[in-house]
Amino acid sequence: MAETEVAQVRFGIVGCANIVRKVARAINLAPNSILHAIASRSIDKAKRFASDNGLDPRVKIYGSYDQLLDDPSVDAVYMPLPTSLHVHWAVMAAQKGKHVLIEKPTTLDVGELDTILEACQSNGLQFMDGSMWLHHPRTVKMKEMLFDSKLLGDVNYIYSTSTTSASPEFFENDIRVKGNLDSLGALGDLGWYCLGAVLWAKNYQLPTVVTALPDVTTNSDGVIISCSASIQYKEPSSSGATTNAIIHCSFLADTSMDLTITGSKGSLNLNDFIIPQRESSASFEFTLGAKFVDLHIGWNVKPKRVVVNCDELPQEGLMVEEFTRIVAGIRTTPGVLPDPKWPEISRKTQMLVDAVKKSVDLGCKPVYF
Repeated sequence: MAETEVAQVRFGIVGCANIVRKVARAINLAPNSILHAIASRSIDKAKRFASDNGLDPRVKIYGSYDQLLDDPSVDAVYMPLPTSLHVHWAVMAAQKGKHVLIEKPTTLDVGELDTILEACQSNGLQFMDGSMWLHHPRTVKMKEMLFDSKLLGDVNYIYSTSTTSASPEFFENDIRVKGNLDSLGALGDLGWYCLGAVLWAKNYQLPTVVTALPDVTTNSDGVIISCSASIQYKEPSSSGATTNAIIHCSFLADTSMDLTITGSKGSLNLNDFIIPQRESSASFEFTLGAKFVDLHIGWNVKPKRVVVNCDELPQEGLMVEEFTRIVAGIRTTPGVLPDPKWPEISRKTQMLVDAVKKSVDLGCKPVYF
């Protein structure tokens, strides 16, 4: 291995899901990481994946997850397994001293996630979930404007969607609609982003009550394939305002990734918050002090389009860079501890997912925090 690679965090990827192509690219694009190994339950599948995706021939290929976790050269794992398998393999990874970057949803419920987090914490390891959009510079810019009291003001309303029109083959074969593999369905796969966006807009304050709306659609396996929910913050802000949010996630509608945040003074809108329409730049609209003109035949202002460049790395590369920056610090600097910010974000998001699922199971009754 070249001298410049010694300080790099060496990743092992546990599984060969489609998302691995994107994250493997990100690992190799990020300046402080390298893809060291990949594993599947079948050595033939792992070899085929490596060949089909042009992986560096130096990448080790394993025919079992255990073999990868036993590799002493692996510093961290990326885990895109079916959600039902996360707790077993993430805990095992932590017990073997591997930092954990895991796909969302993190687990089937917060109890399982706590088991993973305890294993990571007790071994001094970093945990992060794969919510890439949080690492985009556009998200950083929106956060700056969102919490500038002279701009948006107190957040009153949040609306977020994540939808995709899935194919018949998806409904027949995909793990995300199989009750024994990924029982959260669209709520876990897509709703994770929407609920995370609500928490992000409220600076990770937990709501007062969560209620699933009565538009829930499930498949024959009982897996949610479409649902909506109301999230309410009943404690008033300094101005006396409360916050209401509506989220919608579905495998049955055309692609959408909408996020709208309305405050007492302005509003923020974008329709690609999860995956920007362009990799190299992204934008959002911000409207401040909008009023109707005379006779209510128009508006007095037009939305301002804010463009944020993302030239150096795509958002998934920035996610890997941040994760490995923390990991490298833990490895090389005595006394440096894992960053608790990322496990906390994951845990609160999982709590909201759990609340929506519980409300669905209760016939759309409110679930209080």
